[in-house]
Amino acid sequence: MTESPTHVHEFDWPDRVVIGTLGRPGARTFYLQVRTGPRLVSLALEKQQSALMAEMLDEILDDLMALEGNPHSVPASTPVELVDNDALDPVQEWFRVGAIGLGWDPTTAQVLIDAHPLSDDDADPALEADAEAVRVRMPVGAARAFARRTREVVDAGRPICSDCGQPIDPDGHDCTLPDS
Repeated sequence: MTESPTHVHEFDWPDRVVIGTLGRPGARTFYLQVRTGPRLVSLALEKQQSALMAEMLDEILDDLMALEGNPHSVPASTPVELVDNDALDPVQEWFRVGAIGLGWDPTTAQVLIDAHPLSDDDADPALEADAEAVRVRMPVGAARAFARRTREVVDAGRPICSDCGQPIDPDGHDCTLPDS
């Protein structure tokens, strides 16, 4: 069987790339939202995917900073002019993300995010016939700002119980201490 190539929707130098949420802590849905002009996509993803993406992007940027002379001018922290604390644009979920690929394009000095839909095909979730995918290319400063905001959004969830380490729901918490 021949696989159809995935149709990739590319966002080069987008106006906005953010992770945001809808819903209350404990029942939040995370979204990767990308906008260029009037073109906007909102992709649902898991909290853990968001956290790992931020961690890995920072790792890529830190590795680039460590190169002799920092040839790509990677900032060590988020440039203040790139901080984006605004709410999500109106959300119309396009698809739920399954596989995420991260990379670096040295020819354009941009970080890459590839998001593929969750698939029913357990054999190869990232490649399904006629699948859609999103590729985001962003400069290093925007990538650093994206990672920072993502960490802040992930950390803004339910507080953690200091006794048992489990999340505390807004409706209360049944603390289950381990037996001593």
